[in-house]
Amino acid sequence: MELDSSQQWSRPMPTREQQRIDIVVGTAVAAVALLHLTLTASAGRFILGPPPSWPEQLFWSVAVTLPLAWRRRWPEATAVIIAVAFIGGQVRAAPEVQLASGAICAAIYTLVGWGRNHRLARRIGVTVIAAMFAWIGVAYWNTVADLPEDAFVEAAGPVPPLLAAIFSTVLTNALIFGFAYFFGETAWVAARREHLLQVQAEQLRRSQAEAGERAVLGERVRIARELHDVVAHHVSVVGIQAAATRRVMDKDPARARTALSAIEQSARTAIDELRRMLNLLRQPTATGDSTEAPATVGVERVDDLLANVRDAGLTTSYGVYGDPVPLPESLSQAAYRITQEAITNTLKHAGATMIDVRIRYLANELEIDVLDDGRGSGGGPNSGAGGLGLIGMRERVAAHDGHLEAGPRGGGGFRVRARFPLARVGAEA
Repeated sequence: MELDSSQQWSRPMPTREQQRIDIVVGTAVAAVALLHLTLTASAGRFILGPPPSWPEQLFWSVAVTLPLAWRRRWPEATAVIIAVAFIGGQVRAAPEVQLASGAICAAIYTLVGWGRNHRLARRIGVTVIAAMFAWIGVAYWNTVADLPEDAFVEAAGPVPPLLAAIFSTVLTNALIFGFAYFFGETAWVAARREHLLQVQAEQLRRSQAEAGERAVLGERVRIARELHDVVAHHVSVVGIQAAATRRVMDKDPARARTALSAIEQSARTAIDELRRMLNLLRQPTATGDSTEAPATVGVERVDDLLANVRDAGLTTSYGVYGDPVPLPESLSQAAYRITQEAITNTLKHAGATMIDVRIRYLANELEIDVLDDGRGSGGGPNSGAGGLGLIGMRERVAAHDGHLEAGPRGGGGFRVRARFPLARVGAEA
């Protein structure tokens, strides 16, 4: 009935309330034992032979029952004391045996069910039971010699009388002690199962709390990534266009007005996207990728990013190679944001005059390739505050089991290339 012997578990000490109950029960049993002793002595039923003195009778009655008051606090000591007192009282022919028999059974049950060291408790329980049967054997051995010749004169069964008496006594005590031991074991197993359930419930609670913390952290990371992509790009474009406006304000007013219009549009776009994100944050049921851009922002709108760059005075090149295929919304948005971040870093840090964007639809991959002719070491996505651009790119690529390359080109400039597996993502979609 042991659940898992490889895992050691010690049953906790009884509560103060349980200890108080044991004291009350032990005291009450001792009082009843004294009452029963008085009645037995008054009736002259001395089945074990001539009794000892009255004080000794009281001593054995109390010694075999009162220790029950500490049965759950010290179960090992209680079982041993009661067993010794039981056998001692039998040896001294103490007349009180009914309450004493109940006390030894209760002690064995408590020992097996509440022993701190369950293996030791079971060994002590088996030892106590063996001692009881040994005493029964000794008692019968001493009794047989003194049996009168007419002791079994009325016996009529097929089994020899003496053998039947011995077997009946052994069977009765085996059932009594066996049930005490069995129910003690059952109580211990039940207590351990309750403990394991409590441990599992606590582990589940902690796992749920950790999962909630991870979900919150993931949501914060997605929000930070989205804010970085939206704000950094549009503010960078506004800065470049404002600088161009300042340079041509006096020489080419028409071009300056065009740049100002582009600045206005970029500012409006940034505000609209920030408002969209704030609205999503106010929705308590928003989960997963809810902070991603709407479906209208995807790889098909990459050319709009380059339009702002051209208005800022940079030369752009844009090409789509291969046969375009429908993309999952999240993949299309990820490709758009990576392109947007690469362009933003070029505008902010590279000092480039040219940006080349290429989108390739390969057999099993979607490839995004962004090149510039600026400062190779300073224009990468690792530039800026804490390298958040590169971190965001890698997170987006990793979310789709893709691969990202970012670094200076051999002939000058910087290159960002992201590959997304189309077959796997399409199957998941």
